[in-house]
Amino acid sequence: MTRKTIVVAVATALLTVCGAAQAAHITVFNALLDGDQANMGLGTGSTGTGAATMTFNSDTNEFSWFVAWQDLIGTVTVAHFHGPAEPGMNAGVEVAIDAMSNPSIGSAILSADQASDLFAGLWYINIHSTFEPGGEIRGQVLQVSAIPLPAAAWLLASAVAGLGLIRRRKRNTALG
Repeated sequence: MTRKTIVVAVATALLTVCGAAQAAHITVFNALLDGDQANMGLGTGSTGTGAATMTFNSDTNEFSWFVAWQDLIGTVTVAHFHGPAEPGMNAGVEVAIDAMSNPSIGSAILSADQASDLFAGLWYINIHSTFEPGGEIRGQVLQVSAIPLPAAAWLLASAVAGLGLIRRRKRNTALG
């Protein structure tokens, strides 16, 4: 295969991948947890804090998370994503978080209703403990940004093309 044939094949493959991935987006969410948000906004007096970063893939409905906490008064018993609820309101469990691991890393496939509530800002994280069985610290899940996959693919393609040009220049400089 000639170099020109390889370049055309790679460009065609990239355009095909970008076209197929056009509908998919990765949306980033975050949450800051503390005792002030817990107990229906009345607070728990806990000095504990936590933070979470989450992503949602619109192509697969996969919701992934990284949740960490520190300085809790009690021992963690369970942790969950709850919803749908406005800040300060309570709701049922949507997805369980592995409370035995800190930080907790996991994922789940969401239903259309769950995804809709998540995007509406109606989910919160609740870390339950022996000090406060109803939840020692809590934080509302909020959307941060959305990243379209085609843009990511084009960014990768331009980086690969740039590396190819640098390699070509070095080779031509060495030969010339």
